[in-house]
Amino acid sequence: MIVYDLVCQPLQHRFEAWFASSQAFTDQQERGLLCCPQCGTADVVKAPMAPAVGRKGNSNDVVSNPSAVVGGTMPPAIQEVMTKLAAMQAAALKQSKWVGGDFAEQSRAMHYGERDQETIHGQASPAEAKALVQEGIAVMPLPFPVAPPDELN
Repeated sequence: MIVYDLVCQPLQHRFEAWFASSQAFTDQQERGLLCCPQCGTADVVKAPMAPAVGRKGNSNDVVSNPSAVVGGTMPPAIQEVMTKLAAMQAAALKQSKWVGGDFAEQSRAMHYGERDQETIHGQASPAEAKALVQEGIAVMPLPFPVAPPDELN
């Protein structure tokens, strides 16, 4: 999945959208399937955006210092919410079992009664997550990245 900042040409409304690939964006743009959510125009193009440079997977800076997410420019109220959210996620993960890449398989096994219910977390591709939801299995993405336990310092 890829996220692009988009802008409508007539009124310069800026918004973001997710696409399966850069080709998917191009295809949708050429077919006139993109439209501005504010004014409805189909005259939508990619907006200039800064590159998203990912943090090291086992870094705790994002969780312990949410202002690091946007270079320290986050308003104090948002920073407070992010800090509380990160603390809530960390507390929830202490009560959850890491299953790694077996997340989809383990979720299905619990849903269909093939194994005992427990709270788990792990990794799933967007396609796997979508399939789980379509099967009626309750899953949700975590707001902050989680490093596998064996990759932590």
